[in-house]
Amino acid sequence: MRDTPLSNCERDFLLKAIQEKKRLDGRQTYDYRSIKISFGTDYGCCFVDLGKTRIMAQVSCELITPKENRPNEGLIFFNIELSPMASPAFEMGRQSELLVKLNRQLERCLRNSKCIDTESLCVVSGEKVWQIRVDVHLLNHDGNLMDAASIAAIAALCHFRRPDVGIQGEEVTVYSTEERDPIPLSIYHMPICVSFAFFQQGLLKDQAVPLEIVGICPSRDGGIMLLKDQVLRCSKIASVKVSEITELINKALENDKKARKTGGKFGFAESLPQERITALKTNVSPVEMSDVKEKANEIVQRAEVPPQTVPSPVLTAPGTGQVGEGLENSWGLKEEEEEEDETVELKMELEEGMRRRGEVTWWSSQTVTARRMMLSS
Repeated sequence: MRDTPLSNCERDFLLKAIQEKKRLDGRQTYDYRSIKISFGTDYGCCFVDLGKTRIMAQVSCELITPKENRPNEGLIFFNIELSPMASPAFEMGRQSELLVKLNRQLERCLRNSKCIDTESLCVVSGEKVWQIRVDVHLLNHDGNLMDAASIAAIAALCHFRRPDVGIQGEEVTVYSTEERDPIPLSIYHMPICVSFAFFQQGLLKDQAVPLEIVGICPSRDGGIMLLKDQVLRCSKIASVKVSEITELINKALENDKKARKTGGKFGFAESLPQERITALKTNVSPVEMSDVKEKANEIVQRAEVPPQTVPSPVLTAPGTGQVGEGLENSWGLKEEEEEEDETVELKMELEEGMRRRGEVTWWSSQTVTARRMMLSS
């Protein structure tokens, strides 16, 4: 399933807005959407919200045999998953062009930039090294996946802790977190992608579909000739934005470290009070609970004493009854009222007929019933 193409009216509106440097959400040309960085309960789990785009990155590790040409270096592996849950345009189990492109750009940004010391991942030269795996899952697609994926991946790598190991002869022992504290990765710098979109009418940053990614992982997918001054201007803007995002990542890491050290809430438990993961939000109103007992005693004293005896039942009609006060029970009364009305009408008809014949009128219920049976037959 492909994305819905834009109509001519929508296309003209977008190009006109770019030419006038206007955006629907009020942002300026070079402004990012709001960025939120949060971490999970385990080390190496990071959630990044770039506007409505939401990405989760999870880092894991395992001991493997190194490559023959690099026996003293560990390995870094990246995997991006685009599920239909994020957008109906993605298909399960199929590698799209966008998926391959994002995976290659993420590898250029993080692995080819040598931001991680791979030699520190070596346990035994030529025999055992750590392989770091970064799984990036797209939870909601609302544009600019490359920037959000790079932020989530580098933040998860900075947050990750690998288990400590011990070597005794040829035996390698991996210690759990209860036995020894885990060890963070050696990260030299934080490479972050900043994407730009070039149009004939102007330039945009943090857009839905990046055409040019400036900084550590360049991409040449645009169809517009760029001048030297434009590239330099994008590089200066990218350097400023990268410094702001790096400061945001460091602040998030510091807050998470402080919460774990002091025993505060973090990860899944930290997100519950803020209602970031629940579907329904409830408005909580403060309730004063200091003088509850005094108010309860006052209400009990002012209340009337309930009767100790049960009131007598009231028979409103044959077969129906009522105990105590309340709504009047009309069950079965309607039929009896209709029968009484029919009996009165029948008496009046019979009395009028006998009055004409000069007979004496005396009625009983048995007589009325007999007359009614005679008329019906």
